[in-house]
Amino acid sequence: MPSSPCAPEEVRRVTCVGAGVIGGGWVAHFLARGYDVTAWDPAPDAEERLRRLVAAAWPALEQIGLADGASPDRLTIAATVAEAVADAQFVQESAPEKLELKRSLLAQLDAAAPPGVVIASSTSGYPMTDMQTEAADPGRLVVGHPFNPPYLIPLVEVVGGKRTDAAAVEWASRFYEVAGKSVITMERELPGFIANRLQEALWREALHMVANGEATVKEIDDSITEGPGLRWAFMGPCLTFALAGGDGGMGHMLDHFGPSLKSPWTRLEAPELDDTLRAAMVDGCDEAAGSRTIAQLVAERDQGVIDVLRATGRLPRQRTEGTDGIAHTPSVMGDEK
Repeated sequence: MPSSPCAPEEVRRVTCVGAGVIGGGWVAHFLARGYDVTAWDPAPDAEERLRRLVAAAWPALEQIGLADGASPDRLTIAATVAEAVADAQFVQESAPEKLELKRSLLAQLDAAAPPGVVIASSTSGYPMTDMQTEAADPGRLVVGHPFNPPYLIPLVEVVGGKRTDAAAVEWASRFYEVAGKSVITMERELPGFIANRLQEALWREALHMVANGEATVKEIDDSITEGPGLRWAFMGPCLTFALAGGDGGMGHMLDHFGPSLKSPWTRLEAPELDDTLRAAMVDGCDEAAGSRTIAQLVAERDQGVIDVLRATGRLPRQRTEGTDGIAHTPSVMGDEK
């Protein structure tokens, strides 16, 4: 990979390819951080949907604080992939989770983007090694895995593939930090990455309980929001469990509770997603939502995330312009990683 045309702190224009829920969320995030954003999506109604998504997200973004000059007006919709990346300084791809589509699209982006510009994929599970096979310059392709909604959830997991240049991973990690994200730079590829592996285990257990008539959708959700989810908002499962060991910490916890790991509490194999289970999940979610629309639930979720971030002192870092004309991002949490 040739050296990047600019430093992460100097990026002014970002290109987002794919404008669905995740891609649109990235667009809103980058706009709120003060970037010029070019977006492309092949759907005929993509522009209308994208501008509607940004407009819906903007009140939440105003609450957490916009960077100087941030505006939805800095969004440009491109007619083609080539036009979208022609002057990009960073590219975020958020196409559907179809491996062949990812391979083909990343190869197109690689062929059209300026030399050295890092291209990141929002894939939620595919290793970059499997996606970079058709690119002429696979060294600049990395995974930048966000969480929904990307404009509020700080975390992004960054990892390269076997043919990714280490400098591209380093550059991407630093760029995301400058852009206000909390970054985990993974040392090795792992299918599903880190957080999705943990989410998936919980999700499979939930499906098993519904399929077996052991718990309702609402009971499962309440068990997290009224229980361990409150701790997980500021302390991860490992440190949380360490506290269960009292003064003895994790060592005592493992000695005391370790034997229960052999108890048949979990079923990590996924249940068969048949029509009955599908209907139970859909009906259960409809019942839990009550009269609230999807738009109302999104607004409720966004406000909840903002309240948690504010309560725990973790509002996303804001990108501002320094006296040297370079973008700087102060952190409410202290030094950068």
